[in-house]
Formats: sequence, structure tokens, C-alpha cells
Amino acid sequence: MCDSIFAFFLALNLNMMYLCIRNFMKQHIRDIELLAPARDAQVAIEAIKHGADAVYMGPSSFGARAMAGNSVEDIASVCDFAHNFRARVYATVNTIVYDDELIKVEKLINQLYQAGVDALIVQDMGVLRLDLPPIALHASTQCDIRTPEKALFLQELGFSQLVLARELSLKEIAAIHSTVKTPLESFVHGALCVSYSGRCGLSQAIKGRSANRGQCAQMCRLPYDLEDEKGNKIIAGKHLLSLRDLNQTGRVAQMLEAGVSSFKIEGRLKDASYVKNVVGHYRLLIDNIINSAPDKYRRQSCGDISLGFTPDVQRSFNRSFTHYFIDGRKVDDRMASLDTPKSLGQPLGKVIASRGKSLRIATQHTLVNGDGLSYFNGEGQFCGVRVNVVSGNTLMLREPVDIAPGTTIYRTADKAFDDTLLHNSAQRYINVDARLWYASGSLVLSLTDDRGLCATHSVPVESLDDARSPQDAKQRDVLAKLGDTIYRLRDCTTIGEKFIPMSLLAQLRRETVALLDRNNSIAYCRDLRKRENLGAAVPTTSLTHADNVANHLAAEVYRNHGVKSFEPAIETPTLETEGCTAPNPSPILMHTRYCLRRELGACRMDKKARQLPQRLFLVTGDTRLAVDCDCARCEMKITLAP
Repeated sequence: MCDSIFAFFLALNLNMMYLCIRNFMKQHIRDIELLAPARDAQVAIEAIKHGADAVYMGPSSFGARAMAGNSVEDIASVCDFAHNFRARVYATVNTIVYDDELIKVEKLINQLYQAGVDALIVQDMGVLRLDLPPIALHASTQCDIRTPEKALFLQELGFSQLVLARELSLKEIAAIHSTVKTPLESFVHGALCVSYSGRCGLSQAIKGRSANRGQCAQMCRLPYDLEDEKGNKIIAGKHLLSLRDLNQTGRVAQMLEAGVSSFKIEGRLKDASYVKNVVGHYRLLIDNIINSAPDKYRRQSCGDISLGFTPDVQRSFNRSFTHYFIDGRKVDDRMASLDTPKSLGQPLGKVIASRGKSLRIATQHTLVNGDGLSYFNGEGQFCGVRVNVVSGNTLMLREPVDIAPGTTIYRTADKAFDDTLLHNSAQRYINVDARLWYASGSLVLSLTDDRGLCATHSVPVESLDDARSPQDAKQRDVLAKLGDTIYRLRDCTTIGEKFIPMSLLAQLRRETVALLDRNNSIAYCRDLRKRENLGAAVPTTSLTHADNVANHLAAEVYRNHGVKSFEPAIETPTLETEGCTAPNPSPILMHTRYCLRRELGACRMDKKARQLPQRLFLVTGDTRLAVDCDCARCEMKITLAP
């Protein structure tokens, strides 16, 4: 008897231990997010259909892409669609804000909250002192988060997610992850700013167009001459500041291990085809990793995704690819697209012969009529031509060309691939299990879905007649007709021995689905804004213009946390508030981890490298920029040359 009691309590304790361990492990499984850009509502919805766990999009103003603004109504429609799949919508209110705009920003944020937005991506600290709804705040990459100290400070300010600088290595990401509890967001694909984000004043200084106000003139994409102090040309007409596109396809698993929870695709000006392809690519990649480690990671959103194409990021816009600094600094890494800032697309092969409108190339790829090809001519110019007719490896072009044998040909317009992306290239469903039964004078249908929701509904029926033949298949067919809803029937329990009028069963299905939708709307829960720790100390007590203090509320936030003095943002040199000093007359206009010397094979730390003059200058038109390579920190700073 005692042995039985002992065995019972031992089994009970072991079971409790198992449940505790399982719950502990469940709590420590990290939600992983694939975050996609959306220039408009259509692109946002397509991104979610193709597997995005969240999208980020700009409202009509105060987003860092002035040409990608959306009405509050359009953003609300995206929220309605996204929340069906527990996907999130982030609004980019990430410009710096002037004092006379603070009330407008406050009103806009309240409208976005009412529209259903899950979080705001912001860079201006003045937002923290506005009268806001309890909406979660994410620290934009414009906040220049490169150190554990900066990340910890922003966490203490109450930010729910931190968008890391693109320049960080795996080791640096891991150091930040070990310091903070806040989820880390990191760019995984797309265009690169050559400057640390938020620290580029070149467009403002030269063109009067502020990158921190969504009006970047893309000075980094221009051709430059590299000159010495006396004006002698070292390199002529190259795109010396134009970086290749980021592609971390081969580094996603390592980024997860380092602590990244949100993988962000750059591209709020990109079209739907680009977003579909890149989202689909990373969805498959991330799902493979999550499925192989279910005890560590899980998808943040719900729904099965079915792609109607095979993603290939080389077949969308790209300036060729780089891993940037994710593997650390390497002297022989090449990060720039020196010859052109345009898309190189997909390398096809070499030219065999060219004569008039006829072009023969050696390639393993299949081409079709209407493809767009590009190449560099003998003068180094990037040229394009359209294919009229394909016959084997001979192409008939729309216009005559003269291309030297051995020249590399690129495909920058892939007609067949683009056509597959035009319509219905993906579907996303929530699986539902149905159970049908008859009880107490009512026909009852219960739907349970992958979101953990259940809806049960009934219609009164006095009695059901016995069926002359089994009705299971017919009843399942009616329940499976979910039409243009987001649901797909998976399992079904029917009452095939009873005859049910199909119209009655269809009515019951429609009303139960509507109830399930309503339950999702009620159950969906947004994150709340985290509390600010007013005792948190800022990492430095003196700020420069690159910290972008542009209004008195931002200055107040920094003063509250220990800042004694600050330079105003270069956009607001006359800012009058406590602690503001005179603006720097010769500010650093671009601060980068990218280094021209290293890119050109002339790193001072490499004794075998080519030698360049001590002082270097970049010249485009009437603009002359001084280049200062800080070898101790392995950084580059650019100022206006006197």
C-alpha cells in the first residue's frame, strides 16, 4: 500500500516537473518576425499573403520616405487584413520633428492607433513627451543603435523593439542581445545607406533636402572623381559611395543565434513584384530554420502560405550583393557598386558574338521574348537593350548593338518571372476544423482554427430525417466552400446518417464563419507602450548635431536623462532651448564604417596594399568633399572641403 502511494506521488511529481519544464521552455521560445516594406496598401497585403509576419508603411507625413505615404484609411484596411493572420502593422513616424509640427504628429499618432496600428517606428525622442495613446514604440534604425549602452538606454526609455544599425557584426549583435531583453530587429535584405543611418547630413547640406525628413537626394549614388589635395585625379567618374545591396541569405541562422528576432527587408519604394519575391524567399528560409528548432523559435504570425513560384532574389532589382559587415571587417571584402548605381540583375553569361540586332551568348538560363538585358560597353557605360525574339542562344534585339565577345550580360528585366508575380502568386489560409452535430432541436456547427479560436453556432431544426445514403461527402463539400474567406477546411466531423438541406448547412457555415471573424477581432491584442525609466542615464552627457535634436521636447527627454549640452540638428540651427549650444560650423556630413581606402585595396593597415595620397577628396560637379579615414576606429568621415 505504501509503495503504491509512493509510486503515485512520484509519478505526480514527475508529471508536474515535466509540465513546469515544458511551460518554462515555451516561455523561452523566441517569436521570430519577417518584416516587409510596403509603399501602399496593395503591397502590404501582398507581403502578408506571401509570408510576412509584419509590414511597415508610412502615413501621409512624417515617414522617412516622403514618396511612400498612405492615408490613415488605407493603413486601417491593412490592419484589418493583417490581424486575421495575427500579422502586425508598424507605422513609420520616423522623421525628426520641428517644434511647430509636434501637435500634428500627436494627432496623427492618435489616428494611427484608432486605425489599429500595432506599433510606431520613431527616431525623434520628442515623441515620448507627447500625449499619446498606449501604443508600442520601436526605435528606428535612424537612432543609430551600435552599442550595448545605446541599446540599453533606449530599452529604459520604453521602446519595445530596437532596429539595429546595418553595419553590425554577429559578435556586436550578440553583445547587444546579452545586454537587453528587448527584441532586436536587423536588416536582412535590400538597399544600403553608406552612412550610419540618422547620421547623414550630406543631402541637407548640399541640396537642402533632409534625409532625416524623408527627402534624401541620394548623394551617395552619384559618380565622383577621387582627387588628391592638389586636384589631381586618382579615379574618374566612379560611384565611390554607392553600396551594393544587402543579402544575408547565408547568414540568417547565425543572426538568429546572435539574438535577432525580427528580420527586416528594406524597400518602401519597391513595387509589389519585388516585395513578393523577396518575402517569399526569406519566408521559406526562416521557416526551414524554425521547423528544425521548434524548441527555440516559432513564427510570430499564423496561417499556411502557398507560393505559386520559386523565389529567386537575383531576379529582382539588385546592385549585386554584399554581406556588409556581418562577418566583421575584412580587408578584401568589396561592398560598393562602383560602376553603376542601377540594378545589375541576374548574371546570364558571356557574349559569343554580336552583329547588328543579333546577339549570341553562352548561358544556362532560359530567356524569353521581352527580357531586358544590360552590359558594360567599352567605355564602361552601363547599357540596356530589349529582346524581341529568342532562338536558342541567339537573340534578336530591338536595336543594333556592338558588344565585344567575352562581355558579361545581365538580365535586368525577367519577363517570364515577372509575369508569374503579377496575379495570385501566393495564397495564405487559416486552417479550420469543423464539427457538426444535432442536439436539443438545433443543428450545431463548431469551428476551431490554428489561432486557437473557436466559434460555435446553431440554427433551430425540429428534427432531421434519416438519410437514404451516406451524406458525409456532401456535407463536407458544403462546409469546405469557404469561398473568398481566409479559411480552409482541414478536418471535418459530420452526421452523414442524417439528411440536412444544403441551403440550411450553407447558412450555418456562413454565420459560424462570421462569428469566428468576430471572435478574432475581439481576441486580437496589441502590445502596450512600455513604461519609461526616468532614472535611466544617457550614455553621454554631450550630444552632437548627429543626434538630431530638432525640437524642445527631444531636448527635454535628453535633459531628463542627464544630457548637459547638445548641438542642434543641422536642419534646425536656430533651436532655442536650454542646453543648446552653437551649431558646428564644419559638421561631419557623413559618418561611415565603409572605407574608400579599403574598398580600393589601399587600406593603411595592410602593408602590401596600394598607396593613396594622405589627403583624399571626392568631387562631383561643384561639390568638393574632404575624406577623413579614421584608421584607429576603422571608420570614414566626410565633410565639405573648404
